[in-house]
Amino acid sequence: MALLEDSHSAKKVEENRGHAIEAAIVRTMKARKQLGHQQLLAEVLSQLAFFKPDPRAVKKHIESLIEREFLERDPDNPSTYKYLA
Repeated sequence: MALLEDSHSAKKVEENRGHAIEAAIVRTMKARKQLGHQQLLAEVLSQLAFFKPDPRAVKKHIESLIEREFLERDPDNPSTYKYLA
């Protein structure tokens, strides 16, 4: 029984961290409108210093936000993202 609760809470923590990563990305992009990948990554990592997200996880969430049309890649420079209001 305790094992089930542990895995459930770990899953919940992971889910909450995902939401925190996406919120930080959207907050940053809403303020800046356009940013390069490295600048966005640095900004998000500094905002989320309380749990140090893996840069690969941040990239995964950026891709997810692009798919859901919160962000888009700059057609002239694929490593730059634009915020879509």
